Amino acid sequence: MGLLDELYQSAVLQHSRHPRNAGVPERYDVAVPGVNPGCGDELTLYVALDGDVLEQVAFEGSGCAISQASASLMTEVVKGGTMDHALALAEDFKAMIRGEEPAERLGETRALRGVAKLHARVKCATLAWVTLEEALAQARRQDTESA
Repeated sequence: MGLLDELYQSAVLQHSRHPRNAGVPERYDVAVPGVNPGCGDELTLYVALDGDVLEQVAFEGSGCAISQASASLMTEVVKGGTMDHALALAEDFKAMIRGEEPAERLGETRALRGVAKLHARVKCATLAWVTLEEALAQARRQDTESA
């Protein structure tokens, strides 16, 4: 195993054992559940918005190391960005998991690029990202309805 692979593996282990942004935040605008029945992964994603900016992104739940690491990494990379930027990152992440070259802007989430070779784990890795897309769609619907 090369040094870069070891570093990426270390990042995944670190995020799965000590996930960032885990727990229910004090304030959130949307809370969306996500489930991967194939592996038993479950999470609820919480997003607090300040206009179009993801002010807070957190999650709670349980699952395999890949799903937990992916959720942790995802919250770190999208927090503080706009909704459109977060959706673009979700597309980049899903493309990476399909085997495409990872976009630089994915940052540390590129640690999960090896999942592309583990077809049974693709849903584990994408669960948080798909849930994020649903959360942002729900937030936009709520904003439209209140306008």
